[in-house]
Amino acid sequence: MSQVRILPRARRTWVGTGHNGADALLAGVRLRRRGVRVDALLIGDHAYEPGLRQLSAAGGRVIAASETDTAIGALEAADLIVDGIIGESGTGGLTGYAAKLVAAIPSRAQVVAVDLPSGVEPDSGETHGTHVRADITVTFAAWKACTFLPPASNACGELRFVDVGLPRISTEPIVRRLTDRGVANRWPIPATNSHKYLRGVLGVVAGSDIYPGAAVLAVMCAKQAGAGIVRYVGPDRVTGHVLTEVPEAVPGVGQVQAWLLGSGVEDDAEQDHAIGVALTSGLPCVVDAGALEAFVRHHDASEHASGADRVLLTPHAGEMARILGWLGRDVSRAEVEARPAHFGLMVARAVDATVLVKGATTIAVRPDGLIASQAEAPSWLATAGAGDVLAGIAGALMSGGIDAFDAGEMAAFIHGRAARLAHHARGGGPITASSVAEATPTAIGAVLAARQKD
Repeated sequence: MSQVRILPRARRTWVGTGHNGADALLAGVRLRRRGVRVDALLIGDHAYEPGLRQLSAAGGRVIAASETDTAIGALEAADLIVDGIIGESGTGGLTGYAAKLVAAIPSRAQVVAVDLPSGVEPDSGETHGTHVRADITVTFAAWKACTFLPPASNACGELRFVDVGLPRISTEPIVRRLTDRGVANRWPIPATNSHKYLRGVLGVVAGSDIYPGAAVLAVMCAKQAGAGIVRYVGPDRVTGHVLTEVPEAVPGVGQVQAWLLGSGVEDDAEQDHAIGVALTSGLPCVVDAGALEAFVRHHDASEHASGADRVLLTPHAGEMARILGWLGRDVSRAEVEARPAHFGLMVARAVDATVLVKGATTIAVRPDGLIASQAEAPSWLATAGAGDVLAGIAGALMSGGIDAFDAGEMAAFIHGRAARLAHHARGGGPITASSVAEATPTAIGAVLAARQKD
């Protein structure tokens, strides 16, 4: 939702104790003075006393959570709920009265969380039990890691930062998220005297007779994202498809500056050989789908010469579970989805690579623990071929000299923005991977406009 609507005669409910409860109570005081009906539901045996006094003096009602029927009745009548139950000191899911009240929140009510949705893990972004699902999360000093880390980030809704003059946090971040300007400042723009070889030459080993479209989408989007030359390696029939859709592509092996490996590859001896050569070349590599097992195998044999700044793995949660299995750890897809940052870091450290864990919120994880998070896309991006498009963007960036971590998060950003453009172009309806690829140059151009304003 884009804004919180205040209806002067409507009922509002504030929930909470502790520091976040203080923010919620004081917000309630101000809205009560504007004629809004306010109920404060107190969970626990203490609260911010000045806020309680001011709210009572302004005509607000205070209800103890132990008065369960009254409290639930107030929630069910509410149009707006401000969640201030627990803040960054909380751990584990909500229990007791808090869990009962959260379960009673009506679906039609708009929920605003203070700093973070109560019940999510503040630093890891994990969820262990009942928690609030917010439409908007507001903070005042610095974002909590969980607002950027899935699955908790999926419960945060729209993020709003309100500058109230508090000192800026100067510690190193746990998670970073690039804005338009951050992406624009990193994007490789051709110099006046550039030629196609300086723009970046990307080798692509992708597609198969079973999945020819993966090759078409990866090559197409690598070109759309700015690669100077894309060399394609694959079966003859797939090569024909690629050249029909992307006549600028160059078939066959040749000198390259980076590789995109594995999208849609299935049991082809020549492609398997090309993947092995690429992985041992020391050149930057985007490693997707059908090349992930080969990468792990080469790493175990100490046969790859690149490090985390030059290797970007791009698995979804199911592929992450398979990687962990190859590394001797029995982990299910559901477990990865519940702890993507944890397992992303585990894989990054085990194989000395940057890991891009794809999802509604996509995260890039370095072995040193720094995480990047991007969530630009509409939910319609969950469609066949979307990962091939993402890999193409990342490959173009790495062929242009961008390191794996920056390439991963920038690709995720542009991928999401292009999906949003395609979504709007279709009147807010479904999108395809092809439409996202077609929108990629426009998405890049719109972001680069921020750089031109400097």
